[in-house]
Amino acid sequence: MKGIIHSEKSGIAGMNYRDLQEMQPQRGEIKIRLKTAGLNRRDLFVMKNRGKGDKPFIPGSDGAGIIEEVGEGVKGLKTGIEVIINPSLEWDRVEDIPFTPKILGGPSNGTFAEYVIIKADNVVQKPSYLSWKQAGVLSLSALTAYRALFTKGQLKKGEHLLIPGIGSGVATYGLLFAKAIGANVTVTSRSDEKRKQALKHGADYALDSGSSLKEEINNRKVDIILDSVGAALFPTYFEILKPNGRIVNFGASSGNEVELPLRTIFYPQFNILGTSMGSQEEFVDMMDFIEKHQIKPIVDRFYPLSEAVAACERLDKGKQFGNIGLLISE
Repeated sequence: MKGIIHSEKSGIAGMNYRDLQEMQPQRGEIKIRLKTAGLNRRDLFVMKNRGKGDKPFIPGSDGAGIIEEVGEGVKGLKTGIEVIINPSLEWDRVEDIPFTPKILGGPSNGTFAEYVIIKADNVVQKPSYLSWKQAGVLSLSALTAYRALFTKGQLKKGEHLLIPGIGSGVATYGLLFAKAIGANVTVTSRSDEKRKQALKHGADYALDSGSSLKEEINNRKVDIILDSVGAALFPTYFEILKPNGRIVNFGASSGNEVELPLRTIFYPQFNILGTSMGSQEEFVDMMDFIEKHQIKPIVDRFYPLSEAVAACERLDKGKQFGNIGLLISE
Protein backbone atom coordinates (compact mmCIF):
# COMPACT_ATOMS: atom_id res chain seq x y z
CA MET A 1 0.00 0.00 0.00
CA LYS A 2 1.00 3.65 -0.42
CA GLY A 3 1.38 5.88 2.57
CA ILE A 4 3.38 8.46 4.49
CA ILE A 5 6.11 7.19 6.76
CA HIS A 6 7.83 9.47 9.27
CA SER A 7 11.42 8.60 10.12
CA GLU A 8 14.99 9.83 10.69
CA LYS A 9 14.32 13.61 10.75
CA SER A 10 12.09 15.63 13.05
CA GLY A 11 9.11 17.61 11.83
CA ILE A 12 7.73 17.78 8.32
CA ALA A 13 11.19 17.01 6.90
CA GLY A 14 10.84 13.43 8.14
CA MET A 15 7.76 12.69 5.98
CA ASN A 16 8.16 10.36 3.00
CA TYR A 17 5.55 9.00 0.57
CA ARG A 18 6.31 5.40 -0.35
CA ASP A 19 5.21 1.77 -0.52
CA LEU A 20 4.44 0.25 2.87
CA GLN A 21 3.75 -3.27 4.04
CA GLU A 22 0.09 -4.11 4.58
CA MET A 23 -1.00 -5.64 7.88
CA GLN A 24 -3.89 -7.96 8.67
CA PRO A 25 -6.47 -7.33 11.42
CA GLN A 26 -6.05 -9.35 14.61
CA ARG A 27 -8.78 -10.42 16.99
CA GLY A 28 -11.17 -7.57 17.71
CA GLU A 29 -9.72 -5.41 14.93
CA ILE A 30 -10.88 -4.25 11.51
CA LYS A 31 -9.01 -3.16 8.40
CA ILE A 32 -10.30 0.01 6.73
CA ARG A 33 -9.66 1.14 3.16
CA LEU A 34 -9.40 4.86 3.74
CA LYS A 35 -11.11 7.33 1.45
CA THR A 36 -9.97 10.50 3.21
CA ALA A 37 -7.92 11.58 6.21
CA GLY A 38 -7.77 14.81 8.19
CA LEU A 39 -4.87 16.85 9.51
CA ASN A 40 -4.54 18.21 13.04
CA ARG A 41 -1.92 20.34 14.75
CA ARG A 42 -1.23 17.29 16.88
CA ASP A 43 0.29 15.64 13.79
CA LEU A 44 2.85 18.46 13.59
CA PHE A 45 3.55 18.26 17.32
CA VAL A 46 4.14 14.50 17.24
CA MET A 47 6.48 14.71 14.25
CA LYS A 48 8.37 17.67 15.73
CA ASN A 49 9.19 15.64 18.83
CA ARG A 50 10.60 12.67 16.89
CA GLY A 51 13.94 12.22 15.19
CA LYS A 52 16.78 9.92 14.28
CA GLY A 53 16.59 6.61 16.15
CA ASP A 54 12.83 6.71 16.73
CA LYS A 55 10.79 3.87 15.27
CA PRO A 56 9.23 4.83 11.90
CA PHE A 57 5.47 5.31 11.99
CA ILE A 58 2.52 6.47 9.88
CA PRO A 59 1.10 9.81 11.13
CA GLY A 60 -2.55 10.84 11.12
CA SER A 61 -5.45 10.58 13.57
CA ASP A 62 -8.57 11.36 11.53
CA GLY A 63 -9.99 9.24 8.74
CA ALA A 64 -13.03 7.73 7.10
CA GLY A 65 -13.37 4.76 4.78
CA ILE A 66 -14.86 1.35 4.06
CA ILE A 67 -14.33 -1.80 6.13
CA GLU A 68 -12.32 -4.25 4.01
CA GLU A 69 -11.52 -7.03 6.50
CA VAL A 70 -12.90 -8.04 9.90
CA GLY A 71 -10.83 -9.86 12.51
CA GLU A 72 -12.01 -12.70 14.71
CA GLY A 73 -14.46 -11.87 17.47
CA VAL A 74 -15.79 -8.69 15.85
CA LYS A 75 -19.57 -8.41 16.11
CA GLY A 76 -21.94 -5.94 14.51
CA LEU A 77 -19.58 -4.93 11.71
CA LYS A 78 -18.94 -6.42 8.29
CA THR A 79 -17.06 -5.65 5.11
CA GLY A 80 -18.48 -2.85 2.99
CA ILE A 81 -19.73 -0.67 5.86
CA GLU A 82 -18.76 3.01 5.61
CA VAL A 83 -17.21 4.24 8.87
CA ILE A 84 -15.61 7.18 10.64
CA ILE A 85 -12.67 6.53 12.96
CA ASN A 86 -12.62 7.62 16.60
CA PRO A 87 -8.89 8.24 17.23
CA SER A 88 -9.21 8.31 21.03
CA LEU A 89 -7.76 4.98 22.22
CA GLU A 90 -8.49 3.13 25.47
CA TRP A 91 -10.73 5.85 26.94
CA ASP A 92 -14.25 4.45 27.15
CA ARG A 93 -16.11 6.31 29.89
CA VAL A 94 -16.22 10.07 30.42
CA GLU A 95 -15.09 9.86 34.04
CA ASP A 96 -12.08 7.58 33.41
CA ILE A 97 -9.77 10.42 32.40
CA PRO A 98 -6.27 9.27 31.37
CA PHE A 99 -3.31 11.33 32.55
CA THR A 100 -2.13 11.44 28.92
CA PRO A 101 -4.70 10.52 26.26
CA LYS A 102 -3.67 7.78 23.82
CA ILE A 103 -4.41 8.85 20.27
CA LEU A 104 -4.16 7.08 16.92
CA GLY A 105 -1.21 8.21 14.81
CA GLY A 106 1.61 8.46 17.33
CA PRO A 107 3.09 6.22 18.42
CA SER A 108 0.67 3.76 16.75
CA ASN A 109 0.35 3.84 12.96
CA GLY A 110 -2.29 6.29 11.78
CA THR A 111 -4.36 7.33 8.79
CA PHE A 112 -1.93 8.85 6.28
CA ALA A 113 -2.02 5.65 4.22
CA GLU A 114 -4.35 3.66 2.00
CA TYR A 115 -5.29 1.31 4.86
CA VAL A 116 -5.42 1.43 8.63
CA ILE A 117 -6.08 -1.24 11.24
CA ILE A 118 -7.94 -0.29 14.40
CA LYS A 119 -10.06 -1.87 17.13
CA ALA A 120 -13.64 -2.40 16.04
CA ASP A 121 -14.89 -0.33 18.98
CA ASN A 122 -13.18 2.74 17.54
CA VAL A 123 -15.47 3.30 14.57
CA VAL A 124 -19.00 4.56 14.00
CA GLN A 125 -21.04 4.28 10.84
CA LYS A 126 -20.69 7.31 8.57
CA PRO A 127 -23.85 9.45 8.41
CA SER A 128 -25.15 9.32 4.85
CA TYR A 129 -25.51 13.10 4.55
CA LEU A 130 -21.76 13.66 5.04
CA SER A 131 -19.43 13.55 2.04
CA TRP A 132 -16.18 11.62 2.31
CA LYS A 133 -14.28 14.89 2.59
CA GLN A 134 -16.46 16.04 5.48
CA ALA A 135 -16.33 12.65 7.23
CA GLY A 136 -12.56 12.34 6.98
CA VAL A 137 -11.76 15.57 8.84
CA LEU A 138 -14.30 15.19 11.60
CA SER A 139 -13.01 13.19 14.52
CA LEU A 140 -10.23 14.62 16.65
CA SER A 141 -10.99 18.33 16.48
CA ALA A 142 -14.77 17.85 16.69
CA LEU A 143 -14.43 15.57 19.72
CA THR A 144 -12.08 18.06 21.40
CA ALA A 145 -14.54 20.91 20.80
CA TYR A 146 -17.54 18.87 21.97
CA ARG A 147 -15.92 17.87 25.27
CA ALA A 148 -14.58 21.39 25.85
CA LEU A 149 -17.91 23.13 25.31
CA PHE A 150 -20.41 20.68 26.76
CA THR A 151 -18.74 18.20 29.16
CA LYS A 152 -16.33 20.73 30.69
CA GLY A 153 -17.75 24.16 29.87
CA GLN A 154 -21.47 23.29 30.23
CA LEU A 155 -22.34 25.82 27.51
CA LYS A 156 -26.05 26.65 27.39
CA LYS A 157 -28.44 28.31 24.96
CA GLY A 158 -28.25 32.10 25.20
CA GLU A 159 -24.80 32.18 26.78
CA HIS A 160 -21.97 34.18 25.22
CA LEU A 161 -18.93 32.23 23.99
CA LEU A 162 -15.60 33.78 22.98
CA ILE A 163 -13.31 31.86 20.58
CA PRO A 164 -9.92 33.59 20.24
CA GLY A 165 -7.98 32.74 17.07
CA ILE A 166 -10.75 31.41 14.83
CA GLY A 167 -9.65 29.24 11.93
CA SER A 168 -8.46 25.95 13.39
CA GLY A 169 -10.50 22.76 13.30
CA VAL A 170 -11.40 22.87 17.00
CA ALA A 171 -12.29 26.57 16.83
CA THR A 172 -14.55 26.17 13.79
CA TYR A 173 -16.31 23.16 15.32
CA GLY A 174 -16.75 25.21 18.49
CA LEU A 175 -18.46 27.91 16.44
CA LEU A 176 -20.77 25.43 14.67
CA PHE A 177 -21.66 23.53 17.86
CA ALA A 178 -22.36 26.68 19.88
CA LYS A 179 -24.61 28.17 17.21
CA ALA A 180 -26.45 24.84 16.90
CA ILE A 181 -27.70 25.16 20.51
CA GLY A 182 -28.48 28.88 20.27
CA ALA A 183 -25.45 30.38 22.02
CA ASN A 184 -23.99 33.78 21.06
CA VAL A 185 -20.45 33.61 19.65
CA THR A 186 -17.68 36.18 19.36
CA VAL A 187 -14.51 35.19 17.50
CA THR A 188 -11.17 36.92 17.00
CA SER A 189 -8.53 36.82 14.28
CA ARG A 190 -5.87 39.08 12.79
CA SER A 191 -7.03 37.93 9.36
CA ASP A 192 -9.83 39.96 7.78
CA GLU A 193 -10.68 36.98 5.56
CA LYS A 194 -11.02 34.63 8.54
CA ARG A 195 -13.29 37.13 10.31
CA LYS A 196 -15.48 37.31 7.20
CA GLN A 197 -15.60 33.50 6.99
CA ALA A 198 -16.59 33.25 10.67
CA LEU A 199 -19.49 35.68 10.18
CA LYS A 200 -20.57 33.72 7.12
CA HIS A 201 -20.70 30.55 9.25
CA GLY A 202 -22.81 32.11 11.99
CA ALA A 203 -20.56 34.09 14.35
CA ASP A 204 -22.37 37.04 15.93
CA TYR A 205 -19.25 39.19 16.24
CA ALA A 206 -15.77 38.95 14.67
CA LEU A 207 -13.04 41.10 16.22
CA ASP A 208 -9.50 41.95 15.18
CA SER A 209 -7.29 40.09 17.67
CA GLY A 210 -4.74 42.90 17.41
CA SER A 211 -7.13 45.23 19.25
CA SER A 212 -7.97 45.36 22.96
CA LEU A 213 -10.40 42.62 23.95
CA LYS A 214 -11.58 44.67 26.94
CA GLU A 215 -12.47 47.64 24.74
CA GLU A 216 -14.01 45.56 21.97
CA ILE A 217 -16.13 43.34 24.23
CA ASN A 218 -17.20 46.37 26.33
CA ASN A 219 -20.61 45.61 27.87
CA ARG A 220 -20.97 42.24 26.11
CA LYS A 221 -19.04 40.24 28.69
CA VAL A 222 -18.73 36.53 28.07
CA ASP A 223 -19.79 33.39 29.95
CA ILE A 224 -17.18 31.04 28.53
CA ILE A 225 -13.89 31.24 26.61
CA LEU A 226 -12.62 28.41 24.42
CA ASP A 227 -8.87 28.97 24.69
CA SER A 228 -5.95 27.44 22.82
CA VAL A 229 -3.81 30.58 22.66
CA GLY A 230 -2.48 30.52 26.23
CA ALA A 231 0.05 33.01 27.59
CA ALA A 232 -0.42 35.90 25.16
CA LEU A 233 -4.10 36.42 26.01
CA PHE A 234 -4.78 34.53 29.24
CA PRO A 235 -4.44 37.46 31.72
CA THR A 236 -6.83 39.59 29.64
CA TYR A 237 -9.63 37.02 29.86
CA PHE A 238 -10.45 37.98 33.44
CA GLU A 239 -11.35 41.51 32.30
CA ILE A 240 -14.10 40.27 29.98
CA LEU A 241 -15.59 37.29 31.87
CA LYS A 242 -18.88 37.52 33.73
CA PRO A 243 -18.85 36.42 37.39
CA ASN A 244 -18.79 32.61 37.53
CA GLY A 245 -17.44 32.59 33.97
CA ARG A 246 -15.44 29.66 32.59
CA ILE A 247 -12.18 29.40 30.68
CA VAL A 248 -11.77 26.03 28.97
CA ASN A 249 -8.19 25.57 27.83
CA PHE A 250 -6.98 22.91 25.39
CA GLY A 251 -3.73 24.39 24.08
CA ALA A 252 -0.93 26.92 24.50
CA SER A 253 0.12 28.11 21.05
CA SER A 254 1.66 31.31 22.45
CA GLY A 255 3.38 29.70 25.46
CA ASN A 256 2.71 27.84 28.69
CA GLU A 257 3.70 30.29 31.43
CA VAL A 258 1.12 32.72 32.84
CA GLU A 259 1.19 34.90 35.97
CA LEU A 260 -2.13 35.66 37.64
CA PRO A 261 -3.12 37.61 40.77
CA LEU A 262 -5.34 35.16 42.63
CA ARG A 263 -7.88 37.81 43.68
CA THR A 264 -8.84 38.25 40.05
CA ILE A 265 -10.04 34.64 40.17
CA PHE A 266 -11.64 34.01 43.55
CA TYR A 267 -13.63 37.22 44.05
CA PRO A 268 -15.64 36.83 40.80
CA GLN A 269 -15.47 33.03 41.22
CA PHE A 270 -14.05 32.25 37.79
CA ASN A 271 -13.51 28.65 36.71
CA ILE A 272 -10.36 27.56 34.85
CA LEU A 273 -10.83 24.16 33.23
CA GLY A 274 -8.42 22.00 31.27
CA THR A 275 -9.45 19.53 28.60
CA SER A 276 -7.99 17.29 25.91
CA MET A 277 -9.65 15.05 23.33
CA GLY A 278 -12.51 12.94 24.72
CA SER A 279 -13.89 9.50 25.53
CA GLN A 280 -15.71 6.87 23.49
CA GLU A 281 -18.95 7.88 25.24
CA GLU A 282 -18.47 11.50 24.20
CA PHE A 283 -17.58 10.50 20.64
CA VAL A 284 -20.90 8.65 20.29
CA ASP A 285 -22.78 11.58 21.85
CA MET A 286 -20.96 14.00 19.53
CA MET A 287 -21.93 12.00 16.44
CA ASP A 288 -25.57 11.97 17.63
CA PHE A 289 -25.36 15.75 18.13
CA ILE A 290 -23.90 16.27 14.66
CA GLU A 291 -26.61 14.17 13.03
CA LYS A 292 -29.40 15.81 15.04
CA HIS A 293 -28.30 19.28 13.93
CA GLN A 294 -27.11 18.16 10.46
CA ILE A 295 -23.75 19.84 11.08
CA LYS A 296 -21.26 19.75 8.22
CA PRO A 297 -17.55 20.27 8.93
CA ILE A 298 -15.93 23.35 7.40
CA VAL A 299 -13.43 22.09 4.82
CA ASP A 300 -10.49 24.34 4.00
CA ARG A 301 -8.57 22.40 1.34
CA PHE A 302 -7.78 18.83 0.28
CA TYR A 303 -4.52 17.45 -1.10
CA PRO A 304 -3.67 14.08 -2.67
CA LEU A 305 -1.98 11.70 -0.21
CA SER A 306 1.24 12.07 -2.20
CA GLU A 307 1.21 15.81 -1.36
CA ALA A 308 0.84 15.39 2.40
CA VAL A 309 3.96 17.48 2.96
CA ALA A 310 2.33 20.49 1.27
CA ALA A 311 -0.82 19.94 3.34
CA CYS A 312 1.20 19.92 6.57
CA GLU A 313 3.05 23.06 5.52
CA ARG A 314 -0.25 24.89 5.04
CA LEU A 315 -1.37 23.76 8.49
CA ASP A 316 1.96 24.78 10.02
CA LYS A 317 1.63 28.31 8.63
CA GLY A 318 -1.90 28.65 10.02
CA LYS A 319 -3.39 29.69 6.70
CA GLN A 320 -6.48 27.50 6.93
CA PHE A 321 -10.05 28.25 7.89
CA GLY A 322 -11.51 24.91 8.90
CA ASN A 323 -10.05 21.50 8.24
CA ILE A 324 -7.30 20.39 5.85
CA GLY A 325 -7.54 16.86 4.49
CA LEU A 326 -5.96 14.22 2.28
CA LEU A 327 -7.65 12.42 -0.61
CA ILE A 328 -6.58 8.80 -0.41
CA SER A 329 -8.76 6.71 -2.73
CA GLU A 330 -11.62 7.18 -5.18
